[in-house]
Amino acid sequence: MGTDVNEETAPPHIGGAELRALVPVERAVRVLGDALRGGLDPEDTPRRPVMDVPAGQLMMMPAAWDRYAGLKAVTVAPGNPGRGLPRIQGTYLLFDGETLAPLATLDGIALTSLRTPAVSALAVDHLARPGARTLTVFGTGPQAWGHVEALRAVRPVERVTVVGRDPGRTAAFAARCAGAGLEAAALTAGDPAVASAVAGSDLIACCTTARVPVFPGKLTRDDATVVAVGSHEPDAREIDEDLVARATVVVEARGAALAEAGDLVVPLRTGTIAVGHLAGNLAELVTGAVEPAPGPRVFKGVGMAWEDLVVAAAAYEARAAR
Repeated sequence: MGTDVNEETAPPHIGGAELRALVPVERAVRVLGDALRGGLDPEDTPRRPVMDVPAGQLMMMPAAWDRYAGLKAVTVAPGNPGRGLPRIQGTYLLFDGETLAPLATLDGIALTSLRTPAVSALAVDHLARPGARTLTVFGTGPQAWGHVEALRAVRPVERVTVVGRDPGRTAAFAARCAGAGLEAAALTAGDPAVASAVAGSDLIACCTTARVPVFPGKLTRDDATVVAVGSHEPDAREIDEDLVARATVVVEARGAALAEAGDLVVPLRTGTIAVGHLAGNLAELVTGAVEPAPGPRVFKGVGMAWEDLVVAAAAYEARAAR
């Protein structure tokens, strides 16, 4: 029989609302960049074990850096949206790096919804032209909204076009953007006007569960920046070979991207690009070792454990400082 937990000594739980108050997206972008400039090497992050189960997948995402260690337990249940539940759920455990004593638990969904857009915004801040004002977002879920907020934090975005499969959800998302002070338009996937939206965008964010590219890459302007974060499987992709071949491509870490990013694995498999086509990882971009070449810029993210750890630690420290 287990011992009862003493509630006075149990580690605190940081819920979603508190997390966003402790670490606004602008601060999340800053602490991620500080960690990379401080020597964090994304390539050192261990691969996440993935276990297939009848309802979807279980994933474990461990990392250690500076004075902390952490572990995110994540579930991916493709059938959940039809039940009115999140597709991705999880819990984060933050530990002291020296003693491995538990320090806090965090809402895993909220943490993922914060750190993923913040990582994209960090990349965009180093890739996109300073005056980028127009954004097309593919997707209508939490990541899509997170990317609207995060990209506004690093570029003067004024106009957003949202592209979704469900007309009602897409219209509601556009209305939310308008309520936040943006000029907004809603397009249903497959609408011919999507091509014009892509061709006219400075920034494009792909935040979908699509298995195949969501737009023809040839439409992307040479001065545009594209982020693709919706997939982490070697056979799933949101952007096509044409765009990847034309672009300066930056990833979180080469090892993770070459194992999980179908957007890159498929073109590599077909010979459209070679491994040397990857311009660098996020640390190299942030520290100035990567300079974008002429043509579109692409950031491909699959989500990594070091990102969760850095943001979770920032939240814990901000809470302790209150």
